[in-house]
Amino acid sequence: MTAMDAKKLVVEAVGTAVLVFFGAGVATLSFGFGLTGSSPSAGIVITAATFGLVLGVLAYTLGPLSGCHINPAVTLGFLVSRRIGLQEAVNYWVAQVLGAIVGALVLWGLVHTTSTYRSSMGLGANGFDSHSLVGVDAGGAFLVEVVLTFVFVFVVLSASRAKAPALVAGAVIGMALFSVHLVGIAFTGMSVNPARSLGPALFVGGDALNQLWVFILAPLVGGALAAGCHLVVHPTTQEDVDKAPRTVTLPDQRPSAVSDEVTR
Repeated sequence: MTAMDAKKLVVEAVGTAVLVFFGAGVATLSFGFGLTGSSPSAGIVITAATFGLVLGVLAYTLGPLSGCHINPAVTLGFLVSRRIGLQEAVNYWVAQVLGAIVGALVLWGLVHTTSTYRSSMGLGANGFDSHSLVGVDAGGAFLVEVVLTFVFVFVVLSASRAKAPALVAGAVIGMALFSVHLVGIAFTGMSVNPARSLGPALFVGGDALNQLWVFILAPLVGGALAAGCHLVVHPTTQEDVDKAPRTVTLPDQRPSAVSDEVTR
């Protein structure tokens, strides 16, 4: 592994830790500590905005270094759409999971310094049935996570294409995460990110761990489906691959005239 590869993995770990700390942290303050009052709508909007704003900032600051996936479902989307290789994806997954655990650990340690924190507050963990604001069951939670992850990963793949306007990519991706959270928080607390769900669940335990399978499997299914659909709508080009964190070579199936035009 080169120094550049190691830097990318450190960036992915740090980015995921920051996203989990701020996103799950605001969710904990809003729904656990009740700092937004008796209105769940306020907590939903503030938590959704936090996830979206933090990801937007990270996309601009970390994107040039690692692509700023900070989400195993996004990395799977890049793998299925053939923008990165399998080894690169596996390395990213490990870094993202470790980062999520660190972010959740810091948050866990911080809330335990307060006099009002209780373990039942959940640390921003995802859930269904009695852990859902609207009481969605496991099947509904799975469907919500698949659909909203599909939307989010499709936006990420589209906004990060070589021909997409690079200047607005971070804003578009951040707004996409904000939007899916606005819909999904009431159902499941909103994951669309297996690492984001895993980190808090490890410290909350109980039902958070028992229900974790939904928030690992469903986002991965949604991410893979999004990549498959994206390949149909926007077939991956060598330019897209070159823009990804690590380059792999695609077989050139285009006419030479078209290929020459694309590489100019």
